[in-house]
Amino acid sequence: MARDRRRAILEGAARVIARRGVRGLRMEELATEAGVSTALIYYHFKDRAGVLRHTLEFISDRADRYTSDAGGGTGPHDAREELTQSLLLEFQDVPEVRENSTAWGELRASAIFEPELRGDLARATLGWIHDVADLLSGVRPSAPAPALAAAAERLTGLLEGLSTRWLSGALPLDHARELVREAVSLEIERLSH
Repeated sequence: MARDRRRAILEGAARVIARRGVRGLRMEELATEAGVSTALIYYHFKDRAGVLRHTLEFISDRADRYTSDAGGGTGPHDAREELTQSLLLEFQDVPEVRENSTAWGELRASAIFEPELRGDLARATLGWIHDVADLLSGVRPSAPAPALAAAAERLTGLLEGLSTRWLSGALPLDHARELVREAVSLEIERLSH
């Protein structure tokens, strides 16, 4: 029961942040959104910074779930396709992905002004880079680890920028996805040298 309430609070926080931004996150609105009391929010998360840290972790975990289901366990295993699909799943025009991407971008931008978020954001970003580097190593197993990490950092940085443009309406979804495909091809080619 407590786990369900905690999850409801985190889901509510992601929705409120995606709708109003980090600066617009008010505990009273979050309580209403999650269907709990503000006292329960403070019980689970201690303060606003705790809500933000745990929401960042929640949206990172949620993104891991929808991007790691790329193949669904069917068909032949192709490392390049698995990598490409994992990255393209960040660009789905469905409410959960749009909300997640918006909240991630907002939390990332807020870390500039809220230093207490920086460490958690850096850890989440490094985890993402590591996951992408691991996928790249499946395509180019002989590539050195530093080259894989650099390629993964470029790809994840590109995805964050493209996501912001897509969500703000400056970039059509199909074009964003095509740019991701091209970037994957370029990085794989670069790793083969």
